[in-house]
Amino acid sequence: MSIAARTRLHGLMQRAGTLVALVEAWLTPVFDLAIRLYVASVFFRSGWLKISDWDSTLVLFENEYQVPLLSPNMAAILGAGGELALPVLLALGLAGRFGAAGLFVVNLVAVLSYPDLSDLGRADHLLWGVLLLVTLLHGPGRISLDFWLKRRLAAGTIA
Repeated sequence: MSIAARTRLHGLMQRAGTLVALVEAWLTPVFDLAIRLYVASVFFRSGWLKISDWDSTLVLFENEYQVPLLSPNMAAILGAGGELALPVLLALGLAGRFGAAGLFVVNLVAVLSYPDLSDLGRADHLLWGVLLLVTLLHGPGRISLDFWLKRRLAAGTIA
């Protein structure tokens, strides 16, 4: 390879590195936030629907959903509570990995406990599960209270 070709290749690699750094600095945190807000909204709306018509929710947990190891009443309470509290943590990125893990379990239980779930429903749950795994494994990202608190603690500004 000639010196001119190596120089061009080096310049191209530097520009590519700069582009990757810009994406990591600006787009990745926004993407992390978008994932968290999307999944949080799905589960929060589901929890809100459950408490909006509690009698219907209890009937569904007694007759349709087959949650293992829990009474229908306890499953309904835990399901609704998880779908209302965990999305708030996920959206704020406060204990973001905990919120993602909790919602991953809620999502898994929903798939396993509803035998009549359609193919489209399974595809939705698969998407939500994968997106939750992104946050669980990667963390909530720079636009999160976790990141802010970690920086404050490292700087010694939070006692």
